[in-house]
Amino acid sequence: MSAAVQEQNNRDLLKVHTSRFGEIEIQPDKIIRMTAPFLGFPDSHRFIMRHHGDKSPFTWFQSVDDPDLAFVVIPSASLVPQYSPKISASTLKDLHINSSKPELLLILTIPHGRPLEMTANLLGPIVLNADKRLACQVLLDPATYDVRWPVFTESKG
Repeated sequence: MSAAVQEQNNRDLLKVHTSRFGEIEIQPDKIIRMTAPFLGFPDSHRFIMRHHGDKSPFTWFQSVDDPDLAFVVIPSASLVPQYSPKISASTLKDLHINSSKPELLLILTIPHGRPLEMTANLLGPIVLNADKRLACQVLLDPATYDVRWPVFTESKG
């Protein structure tokens, strides 16, 4: 890469202040736009995904709009392979998804100092179109899906 191209790329980076990671630089084309905001967070429409670590399955879904808002997420297929909720046709259309099996991210809750009590939100997954950088959270049937599904149990290990 030429020095001029590298300099242009550096100028195109956005500086984002976060409470967890301090100031980070992001490429604007890596921003994921929410087609509808998360419940309770109406002003956060732009997020980035930041890996937790090289060997970690977790990713941070960090708001660009709110420095204090970040969710720990994991691809549903790596945690609950049989998880296959029906996503509405209108949601798939809004996200420009043509597949009947969209990419789903589960939001994790990890109690401080008690990682074995971690739960996954199966009721409100994030539906992601990584190619188009679009996402939304959907709410499923609470009679079928648990908002605090235990990740670790005696039978699961």
